[in-house]
Amino acid sequence: MSENLADYKFRTPVPIRFSDIDAYGHANNAVYLTYFEVARSNYWQEVVKWDWNAIGIILAKSEVNYLKPITLQDQIVCYVRTTRIGNSSFDVMHVIVKLTENGEEICTTGKTVCISYDYSINKSVKIPDEQRARMIAYDEPGMILNSN
Repeated sequence: MSENLADYKFRTPVPIRFSDIDAYGHANNAVYLTYFEVARSNYWQEVVKWDWNAIGIILAKSEVNYLKPITLQDQIVCYVRTTRIGNSSFDVMHVIVKLTENGEEICTTGKTVCISYDYSINKSVKIPDEQRARMIAYDEPGMILNSN
């Protein structure tokens, strides 16, 4: 999976913790989902302005493509964008890069399928209009829109 960073507007630093590192000296495969989560949460707070008191978001599916290892000494940032939006679900792409003397080097890509969810009734619900509009306005062009 090759990602063009020019397609991404949102980027956020992600801290690497000592506990993220495995016996081989690189980030354990399990922590990449946490890195995605940190970046996604920042995106939802800063760009989408999701109202967590009204509607939640649950994760339905995650994909991670490990391309290059990340070590404790690396400085990383994660790019995030919504790539598909349906009625209650939407896809979020993530690209983790490490900052080097020669620029940004892509280490990991991934996709999560997210569901707008109402915990008071324990079911998926329509994405709120305001948040839908913000995702579309921020991440177009290139987003796939559908009514599912």
